[in-house]
Amino acid sequence: MNLSDSWAVRQPTNARMSASEAVFADLRAAISSGDLPVGQKLPSEAALATRHSVSRSVIREALRSCHALGLTETKTGLGTFVVRDRVGSDLDIGNYAARELMEARPHVEIPAAGWAAERRTEEELTVLAGLADEMRSEDDHEAWVLLDAQFHTSIARASKNRVFEAIIVDIRDALTRQSETLNLVAHRQQQSNVEHDAIVDGIRSGRYDDAADAMTAHLDAVRGAVESLADSPGASATD
Repeated sequence: MNLSDSWAVRQPTNARMSASEAVFADLRAAISSGDLPVGQKLPSEAALATRHSVSRSVIREALRSCHALGLTETKTGLGTFVVRDRVGSDLDIGNYAARELMEARPHVEIPAAGWAAERRTEEELTVLAGLADEMRSEDDHEAWVLLDAQFHTSIARASKNRVFEAIIVDIRDALTRQSETLNLVAHRQQQSNVEHDAIVDGIRSGRYDDAADAMTAHLDAVRGAVESLADSPGASATD
């Protein structure tokens, strides 16, 4: 039995978490402590599913967040390996780094929200409000992040600026990956729902500044959550 297999058969200690949160916290703690050292191949999805008594889809969700945080790397045909024991200062989110997204999004999504307030149709407002309502009542993590991507794309479309819409469509997969990671690791989903409601209210008002300010507050909160994911020197992986 190799090192990772011996760790996988021990019972995890995380409690009072969702299944995906527990798996991720367990993996991150094991990587930080050296139970799963840099260079070590992770246990199979089947072994992790057995360890936590969860489905493989839950395991894949946690593994995606490990990868997004730069802790692991998957090598085709070989498996997934630990490549860092701490979260770095920047994260890879899909085809982009989180820093790149955070630098670019305000220049697109803030004016898009403002113009959407002035140019949206009643039908477009209804769609946005409906998406916000669906997200507020959605418990399934994967379904929520898809709705989130639709929400931001719909705002860009309502701005009646095709450049804004094309940019959001182009980075849509990255936005989905970022939301997925932040919800799992930084527990952002509930607060995002509150922020989305404020954006809808701003767009409903018909006032550019109200909608732009609401989007600014949302993106500032996302930036803060992304920055909080990086481990400070000597920090515990579960802090």
